[in-house]
Amino acid sequence: MLIGGVYLECHGALNSIHESPLVRKLRAFVALSGPELDVLLRLHQRRRTFAAGHAFLHQGHSQRSAFILASGWVCSYKTLPSGSRQIVDFQVPGDFLGLRSVLLQTSDHFIEAVTRVEVSEVLPEELLDAFTETPRLAAAVLWAASRDEAMVVEHLIDIGRRSAEERVAHFLLEMGFRLSLVGLGDKAGYACPLSQFHLADALGLSAVHVNRVLRKLREDGMVTFRGGKVTFDNFEKLVAFADFDMAYLDQERPLLK
Repeated sequence: MLIGGVYLECHGALNSIHESPLVRKLRAFVALSGPELDVLLRLHQRRRTFAAGHAFLHQGHSQRSAFILASGWVCSYKTLPSGSRQIVDFQVPGDFLGLRSVLLQTSDHFIEAVTRVEVSEVLPEELLDAFTETPRLAAAVLWAASRDEAMVVEHLIDIGRRSAEERVAHFLLEMGFRLSLVGLGDKAGYACPLSQFHLADALGLSAVHVNRVLRKLREDGMVTFRGGKVTFDNFEKLVAFADFDMAYLDQERPLLK
């Protein structure tokens, strides 16, 4: 049922917690134990679904819940008094949403559903209880938050120092690596619901410029973004062109036992 942009659903049985995007993501950092998986299952119990275009976290508002994104894409952005916006990042399944806003009590950005999304709502006291019960899980979430911070730094370099072609190529590669961590992408490509306007607001370009850059990258035989699909035509060439070093994503490391 859709009410005010929000789909309200009953708590059906979850798919195996082992296959949840968050567990897939955290397992890049730590080998999760049975008790830790039980705690994560508890955090997934309160499910909500939001329609595409619905903002469920608002800049300047107090925020009492964080969310775990189970499916779909969202974007986080800030707005200026002029009405213009800067997209700070896109979130994909397995990402925490609004964690900083809960800790700081007031949100400094909006979070809006790009597609229809399903999330698990988590209250602050539930997070604290989970971290007290399973300190290694707290460390894993801290790793994920630190990784998100590293990505924001890389986005700043995108806008400040990379050419338009390099920043688009770098962005498409980063999303590919992030999605591969949760089983939604590989070196062939991935499904991508973003419009050229989304890319423009994230990369500091106009939509017309984004269109021109995508055409050039396609004509150069590196990547094609068409019909909601990113296809890596020559993955190695694109990585070299963007000077992409995935070290900041920290996806290839020995697991903590």
